Amino acid sequence: MDDVSRTLLITLSGNDRPGVTQHLFETLSAHEARVLDVEQLVVRGRLVLAVLVAIEGDDERLAQARHAVRQTAAELDMDVETVIGAAEDDERRRNRIHITMLGAPLGSAALAAAAAEIAQRGGNIDRIRRIASYPVTAIEFQGSGVAVEDLRRPLAAVAAEYGADIAVQAAVLDRRGQHLVVMDVDSTFIQDEVIDLLADEAGVMPAVAEITERAMAGELDFEQSLRARVALLEGLPADALDHVRARITLTPGARTLCRTLTRLGYRIALVSGGFTDIIRPLAADLGVTDVKANTLEIVDGRLTGRVVGEVVDRLGKRTALESFAAQYGIPVRRTVAIGDGANDIDMLEAAGLGIAFNAKAAARDAADTAVNVPYLDSVLYLMGITREEIEGADARDGLPPADRTLRAE
Repeated sequence: MDDVSRTLLITLSGNDRPGVTQHLFETLSAHEARVLDVEQLVVRGRLVLAVLVAIEGDDERLAQARHAVRQTAAELDMDVETVIGAAEDDERRRNRIHITMLGAPLGSAALAAAAAEIAQRGGNIDRIRRIASYPVTAIEFQGSGVAVEDLRRPLAAVAAEYGADIAVQAAVLDRRGQHLVVMDVDSTFIQDEVIDLLADEAGVMPAVAEITERAMAGELDFEQSLRARVALLEGLPADALDHVRARITLTPGARTLCRTLTRLGYRIALVSGGFTDIIRPLAADLGVTDVKANTLEIVDGRLTGRVVGEVVDRLGKRTALESFAAQYGIPVRRTVAIGDGANDIDMLEAAGLGIAFNAKAAARDAADTAVNVPYLDSVLYLMGITREEIEGADARDGLPPADRTLRAE
């Protein structure tokens, strides 16, 4: 056979220790092998190293290289498999995807069902890595050969059946770089509904709850229901706003999410049908400067029962997302919206990635993916950020390590 370039795929596995990679590549160097591809993984002290090389020359030269590799593996007391003629499927690799699965716990049946859906549609799983082990388990599949739109619906069904969260995204350059992350506030960024806390301060909770029920039944739109509920707050002393702020509980992981996104240079905005008097101080405490919400009218130290200016409703939230994106020169395709209710649907649909967070059915149906674990920083895993990277950045900034038996903010 004439001298040509031949490929040799080498898969080395066994107990990990220093020097394994060095010895293999020294062996390949002696045979002037050109490295075409390489992957290495260590799991619980077990190493798997796969190398695709090209060997110039005839069959004898290829056989010599193959024998040398096997001898090196024997000296290292490791298993090895060698395949002649292996090549990358360039056509398959043009259609790249990232699939992130979250669970607390994450069962093996869910992974099996997801893998089956991928395979049935001609997709291939090229790599799997764990990106978080607590407070949820998060696994990322890197795959190819299947389009995002062909996987989202069947994997959503898997998520619903097995109680896992699954996000499917294209592996494109836009996944990196600066993003704008826009979040709803009530029952998303915080665990409370601010209008209910204000109603409790004013002693009008039953009346406010009745209006809320009418709105949920479709008898009132958001603006009508908001104005009706705010009207019941007429005469409430303005210092009641301070009492409400003190009662608010952040969603677990909110501080970690903001801290991490700020480190990465991302823009963060809170967009709410709630009230600026409550949200702005809360946002400032977490380093968030961009807020779009409603403004309560206060005259002579008391609420008048009116809202100043236009009401931030469902369309207003979408408009705010688009406005913040334009302000910072960030393409809408690199925006992330997080919300839980029907009032967030337009925003979720407009964003490059819409995430329904512990959401109602209508919001889940409109979003690209859903997160049903109670930790807001789990959103970071959908962006490819690992728990180890988050904790490493905290350590460099002198923050104490999280107590894994509790949920740190």
